[in-house]
Amino acid sequence: MTLNKPAIAIVEDNDDLREELEFFLQQKGYNAWGVNSAETFWKHLHQQPAQIVLLDIGLPGEDGLSVLHYLHTMHKFRIIVITAQGDPEVHQQALQRGADLTLVKPISFTHLVSSIEALWFRHNPANTPVSHPQSWQLSDISRILTAPNGQTLKLSTQEYALIHTLSSNPGAVFSRETVADLMFPHEQSDGHRVDVILSRLRKKARTQAFRLPLHSIFGQGLVFTEVVDR
Repeated sequence: MTLNKPAIAIVEDNDDLREELEFFLQQKGYNAWGVNSAETFWKHLHQQPAQIVLLDIGLPGEDGLSVLHYLHTMHKFRIIVITAQGDPEVHQQALQRGADLTLVKPISFTHLVSSIEALWFRHNPANTPVSHPQSWQLSDISRILTAPNGQTLKLSTQEYALIHTLSSNPGAVFSRETVADLMFPHEQSDGHRVDVILSRLRKKARTQAFRLPLHSIFGQGLVFTEVVDR
């Protein structure tokens, strides 16, 4: 099945990164264009199409959060925030202002394309093949994690809590202490407890040849790298 691809605007003041993103996405068949400031973006937006906007927060002049707010009020764009800041509060603020997801620099271009596809399919169901889901699925009732290829993994209560916490903001890096606080808000806990749960989850996934989109970043924490539908 041939799927329609969205036009993508890249608002990024780092010239090298913007040009690399633009070239890469064009090679993948997307109509992608880039600008280095909010002011230039608003001018181009009246002349060039865009359904998805890749938005850097730290822009010169009008900042990315302001752009995010106005785009969200238009109700016609899907927005992926790209930032060098790993602070969960920054990512939470972006989500509250209307971002569909946030990614931390340096980003994986392959992961970015997967995120774009999952986001586009999620909000344009007519484009989605019916043979299997195009993004990860997490069932709150059965505690089952379903991969895009249809493979499933039954989660324990704590494993579900871990996946639910991390996947609530895909691409954001959570310290183990932050994860522990979010998973066990009424208990005293630390990162070691999270490591124990993570170790059991990974062992279960390996046993079932199930690929988890969950990664440890040395010295920083844990990140769930793909979009999850609930």
